[in-house]
Amino acid sequence: MSTTPDPHPDELLTPGGGAPSLTHVLPAVADALGADVPGGTGARALLGLPAAERVCVVLVDGLGYLNLAERGGHAPFLRPLLAAARPLRSTFPSTTATAVAAFGTGRGPGATGMLGYTVRVPATGRLGNLVSWTDMPPAAQWQPHPTVFERLVADGVAVTSVGPARFHGSGLTGAALRGAAYAPAESLGSRVDAVVRSLRAPGLTYLYWHDVDKTGHHHGWGSWQWGEALAELDSELARLARSLPRDTLLVVTADHGMVDADPARRRDVGTDPVLGAQVATTGGEPRALHLHVTPGTDPAVVADRWRDALGDDAVVRTRDDAVAAGWFGPVEPRVLPVVGDVVVAMTGTATVVDSRTQTPASIALVGVHGSLTAREMLVPLLVHR
Repeated sequence: MSTTPDPHPDELLTPGGGAPSLTHVLPAVADALGADVPGGTGARALLGLPAAERVCVVLVDGLGYLNLAERGGHAPFLRPLLAAARPLRSTFPSTTATAVAAFGTGRGPGATGMLGYTVRVPATGRLGNLVSWTDMPPAAQWQPHPTVFERLVADGVAVTSVGPARFHGSGLTGAALRGAAYAPAESLGSRVDAVVRSLRAPGLTYLYWHDVDKTGHHHGWGSWQWGEALAELDSELARLARSLPRDTLLVVTADHGMVDADPARRRDVGTDPVLGAQVATTGGEPRALHLHVTPGTDPAVVADRWRDALGDDAVVRTRDDAVAAGWFGPVEPRVLPVVGDVVVAMTGTATVVDSRTQTPASIALVGVHGSLTAREMLVPLLVHR
């Protein structure tokens, strides 16, 4: 257990830097199972996982470390585990497609090309969606690195992924989590049952749950509805822990945390002439934006304009500066043009939307994520055996 005080929720945290992160989880689990994967031994030592013949890894969408710590009264099973836990760092952007790809491959977004909710596809110039996989190339072409699941299966370890039927064969699954046998199940209870069945034999089973994030987006993470979603999750995870074979290692983590946006601090690239000037395409999401400028425009000029307009509500970097600062980890040449000419990380509870490409419903979401604040960047690593 770490004795280091938790950071202030608004503190900005850069990914990497040797800190425990989502990229370490599956390599560490693989090493705990006795499989040989790149970086596994070091990752396991960093996270302190014991050896095991059976492991269940649960990824809860949107369950930030600080969110859970502040609403832990709704989670009697998870709360004691949190007291002995250490936080992990997510990715930038701290969003599902980016973080799950880092989790699934053990590599940062500079290697996977999974750089936000939406990205500009260099070959077409169009805005592709990494969650729905709309207007994207084939998944294995966009993200060619092997997943940890593929490496485990090649090493003879049985791997099962439990999630909704619609995710089976999806682009995001293919990019981030390919290689596992897929067990479709819809409700949380049915997913828990599927995990228990799969771990009657040694191996790894991965369980994904989304309702905490969905509820946070629509009602805010501070809402009573979010508390109920957390309570449902906690109850089913307690049942899972009771039902698994005794020698099973249960690991619970998340992809990102969440902040509740302030509508008064929302700006719109589509209607704001200062922010919209010389910006051809806006990728990413309202808390983490990739600005692709019009041909012939100096990105530094746009960056300076955004800096002046947003003030303390954002950290604005040119592509070169964001890459040099390590926001995406090592960036491969094929991924570099996917990064915006200008990259924007929002602070506090501010957002920047683009009504030219985003729907009114998405603009109005209460809970948001994607930026570098501790509330968004820190996720739990909860271990039960």
